[in-house]
Amino acid sequence: MSTPVTIEDIYKIFQKSQEEFDRRMAESDRRAAEAKAESDRRAAEADRRAAEADRIAAESKAENDRRKREIDQQLKELGKQIGGLGAKFGSFTEGLALPSMQKILGDRFGMEVISPSVRVSKLGQHLEIDVLAYADSNINQAYVVEVKSHPREDSITQLKAILNKFRDFFPEHKDKQVYGIIAAVDLPDNLKDKILQEGIYVARISDDTFEMATPDNFCPRVW
Repeated sequence: MSTPVTIEDIYKIFQKSQEEFDRRMAESDRRAAEAKAESDRRAAEADRRAAEADRIAAESKAENDRRKREIDQQLKELGKQIGGLGAKFGSFTEGLALPSMQKILGDRFGMEVISPSVRVSKLGQHLEIDVLAYADSNINQAYVVEVKSHPREDSITQLKAILNKFRDFFPEHKDKQVYGIIAAVDLPDNLKDKILQEGIYVARISDDTFEMATPDNFCPRVW
C-alpha cells in the first residue's frame, strides 16, 4: 500500500517550491541589478569618453585658433618685411643708377638739368619719374628715365604712359623733344628687344654702373 499524502507533506512541497521560486527571483533580481550596474557603468564610461572627446576637441580647436592667429601675424609681419625690402631694394637700385645716369645724360646727351625722384600733382592726378633730365638752349630735349631692378613687359607700358602724359604735367617743356630710357639691373634679351622696338633707350648695369645698351643703328622714338 502506498503511504498516504498528508497535509504536512503538501506544506513541505509547497514550502520547497516557494523557496525555489524565491531563490530564482533573487537570482533574477541579482542578475538584473548586475546588468543595470553594468549598463550604468557603460553609460557613465560613454559619458566620460564623450566628455573627454569634447575636452580634447575644445583644446584642439583652441590650439588651432592660437596657431592660426600666430601664422596670420607671422604672414602679416612677413608681408611688411617683404614690402619694406622691396622698397629698400628699389631705392637701392635707383641710388645705384643715379650717378651712372647723371654721367650718361650729361656726357652723352648733353643734359643740363638732371633731377632724381620727380613727383608732380596736377588736377588730382599724380606723376612719378625716377630721373628727369632736360636741356634748353639749342638742344631742347628732355629724357624720362624709369629705373627697374627686374623690369617686365608692363614696365614698357608704364613708361609710355608717363611719356604720353609728360607735356600735360610739364607744359614748360611742351616744345622739347622727349625721349624715354629704361635702366635695368636684370634685363632678359627678349625684353630688351621689345623695349628697343618701342623706340625706348635701354641702359643695363655692368660692374656696378649703368651703361647704355642700344645698338649703333638704334632710332629712338620722339614723344
